[in-house]
Amino acid sequence: MKRDQSLELLKQYVKNENMIKHCLAAEAVMAALADRLGHDREKWALAGLLHDLDVEITNADLNIHGRETVRILREHSVNEEVIDAIRLHNEQSQADRRSSVFHHALAAGETITGLIIATALVYPDKKLASVKPSSVIKRMKEKAFARSVNRDIIRECEKVGLSLEEFVAVALKAMQGISDQLGL
Repeated sequence: MKRDQSLELLKQYVKNENMIKHCLAAEAVMAALADRLGHDREKWALAGLLHDLDVEITNADLNIHGRETVRILREHSVNEEVIDAIRLHNEQSQADRRSSVFHHALAAGETITGLIIATALVYPDKKLASVKPSSVIKRMKEKAFARSVNRDIIRECEKVGLSLEEFVAVALKAMQGISDQLGL
C-alpha cells in the first residue's frame, strides 16, 4: 500500500485531527527507527501511520482496540508483518505478547510521541524545536506528568537495542522533522 493510499485510509476512519497528528508522529518515529536499526523504512512507517486506524470505531477501548484495524488492513492486503505489529501494539486486546523488534519498536515508538508532545506543550512557545532529549527524559521520571503515557512501554526501546537516551533522541528528531504537520 502506497503512502497516499494509507493516509487516505487513515482519514477515512479517523476524523479527530489530533489523532491523525499522533499517527503522523508515529509514522515519522517508526521511519527513523527503521533507518537507525536497519529495517524496512516503508513497512515500519506504514505500521506507525495505521496503528490506530480503529481508535474511533472502538472508542479507544483497550480491550478491543486493534481488532478492527486487523480486519480492515487484511481487506486491503497489507503485509502480515505490519498487521501483526499493529495488532500487538495494544497487548491488552490480544492473547499473545510482543516478541519481535518490530513489535517493540511500534509500541514504544507510538507511545513516546505522547510524552514528547506533552513536553513541547509546557514550553512557552509550544514548539518541538525547543524540546531537548534531556527534557523528555526528565519528564519521563515525573509520574504525574502526562499520566496516561505508559513509561513501561516506552522502556521497551531497550528490547530493540536502544538506550532510553538514544531512543528519545531519534524520536524527537523525527518529530521535529515534521513539526509543521504536527502544528508544533
